[in-house]
Formats: sequence, structure tokens, C-alpha cells
Amino acid sequence: MSNETAKWYASWFDTPYYHQLYKNRDYTEAKRFMDNLTQHLSIKEDETILDLACGKGRHSIYLNSLGYNVTGIDLSKNSIDHARTFANGRLNFDVHDMTEAYHSKFNFVFNLFTSFGYFDTEEDNFNTIKGIKADLKENGIGVIDFFNAELVINNLVPSEEKTIDGLMFHIKRFVDNGFINKQINFTDRDQNFSFTEKVKAISLANFQEYFDAAGLTLLEVFGDYNLSKFNINTSPRLILIFQ
Repeated sequence: MSNETAKWYASWFDTPYYHQLYKNRDYTEAKRFMDNLTQHLSIKEDETILDLACGKGRHSIYLNSLGYNVTGIDLSKNSIDHARTFANGRLNFDVHDMTEAYHSKFNFVFNLFTSFGYFDTEEDNFNTIKGIKADLKENGIGVIDFFNAELVINNLVPSEEKTIDGLMFHIKRFVDNGFINKQINFTDRDQNFSFTEKVKAISLANFQEYFDAAGLTLLEVFGDYNLSKFNINTSPRLILIFQ
């Protein structure tokens, strides 16, 4: 049974299996990053934040708990339905395609935890950058938290198996045509499932080209959630602050 589509993320992210596979992600690390980022950007409580590709809203919910006015958007209806159970007067969620500008403007737009580069075409990557620009108020700040593609490629684990809640996931990783691929196979209730995650190996230089073409200015580059200086050989993250 194949579940791959032209937009693989539209099907995979909407399944319970995606959330099962990644259920043990480090939320403490995500909270530390949000603490460091909001302090570094000196975000005021009356300013607004758009969490672009928010998933089930973990970053949005925590940002709101710090006192911020947050809107989270994601293509996955199932994820947004879950996130909406946490909504309040200063925390809202909406189903939206990030390749298109949203209908409101914000002081800050965050795109976190490698939620960029899923698209098959450069047009969609660039449309997302243009969408972020359109979503920003005058003098607004954008943040993209991406992986350091060079480090990921150099340390790629070709295959592994993970058993989570009694379900064994067979995972293979490979680089093909400029994309880092993760092939995920498993069997549940006598049905075979196969999904492929594809993320473009976008470098700092590639992002700079996007920003230049969109009329955005790259302000700062960090290499981890403690906001250390970016090093292409050792940094786990590529965190871009732009305006």
C-alpha cells in the first residue's frame, strides 16, 4: 500500500503514524530555543507572532504561555484540529498553505524545526519566502530554523529500525537530486505502509539568494538553539534572522 503523493507532506503529516514516530522529540530543547529567541529579539507582549507550519502547535502553545499573541498555521487539518483545542483569545490556529501569503500581517514570522524545503520546485520555495515577506509588518522580523544540510549529509545514517508503541519502523536515508530523503516502511494490522520524507539540502548561500531575490536582508545567522555562531562543519542548525 503506497501513500506517496505529489505533495508527500500533505499525506504523511496528516497520519497518526507520523506523530507516533516522532513522539519522543525533545520539548525541553524546543522551549529553551523559544526562550532564547524571544529574549534575543526583545519581543513585546503587544507584538504578534505567526508560527508558519506549526504542526500540532507545540511552539505556538509555549510562546503563548510566555504571554505572546500567536497564530499558528499548517497545511494539516488533523494537526490544526488538535492545536485548536488549546486556542484562546491570544492563541489562534488556521489551516493554510505556506506557499501563499496569509491574510494578516505580523511583527514576527517563525518557521521552525526544519519546516521548509519540502517542495519539489524552487518556485514553491521562493513563493514561501515571498509569502513570509508579505506576512510581515513594516520592519517585521522573520526567522527560519533549518538543519545544517552539510552536517546532515556528512553524518547520514543509511538505515535503522525503531520500535515505538509496538510498531517497528524501518528507516532508510539517502541523498538524491539535491534532496535528503528518509524512506519509512512499516506494517500495521497486516497492511504495509511506505512514506518518504524529502527535504531539499538548502545551504546558507541558497537562502541568501532567496532573500536577495525577495528583497529581504539577512541580519544574523546562528548554529544551534543556544544561538551560538554558525559553523558549517559543526553546527547542528542553520537559524536565519532576516528583515
